[in-house]
Amino acid sequence: MTRILVVDDEPQILRALRINLAARHYEVAVAPDGASALRAAVDATPDLVILDLGLPDLDGVDVIHGLRGWTTVPIIVLSGRAGNQDKIEALDAGADDYVTKPFGIDELLARVRAVTRRTAIQEAELATIELGDHVIDLTSKTVSGDVRLTPTEWHILELLLRNPGKLISQRQVLTEVWGSRFVKETHYLRQYMAQLRRKLERDPAHPEHLITEPGMGYRFTP
Repeated sequence: MTRILVVDDEPQILRALRINLAARHYEVAVAPDGASALRAAVDATPDLVILDLGLPDLDGVDVIHGLRGWTTVPIIVLSGRAGNQDKIEALDAGADDYVTKPFGIDELLARVRAVTRRTAIQEAELATIELGDHVIDLTSKTVSGDVRLTPTEWHILELLLRNPGKLISQRQVLTEVWGSRFVKETHYLRQYMAQLRRKLERDPAHPEHLITEPGMGYRFTP
């Protein structure tokens, strides 16, 4: 079941979207402001975010930047701001689509289906990735050569593989994998990255693909 996080400070919109999405067999979480949205994105790991720009605590564009710091989850912006500049800022920040209020529920649902389809295609393209002597299947969560990974190892590896060439900060990995309370526990990362290199790199002492950027984070180099 597709999990959708709806972020809006208008209770009637949250209620209407929750009812309509649930009726179409989506799993729905809601958040009334930017701070709770960022927490919910970590805790609920949604497959899609529907985000209002006009939030009481944070601007929606700032929320997009916050999400894009560590996740590629699709974002549909829902806003009463009709100006092109607002749309451009939201899309440049990393939103995938933009729906202007007032809106029809059928239009929004069509946008949800379209974004979900695009994401599924991208997922299929990323289904198998070569890393050294191994082929990693992200769909079935298998590694050639009968390599076994723990759930935490998979979570870290998948975050890196889905962002090839991109530096993923230590904070981003810790937040994504363990939650925001663990952002200072960098020794967790060092331990798990060492385990991943032992299992996947030809020469774990001199990795070619799972690269550490000292003091910053990690990068997957294809």
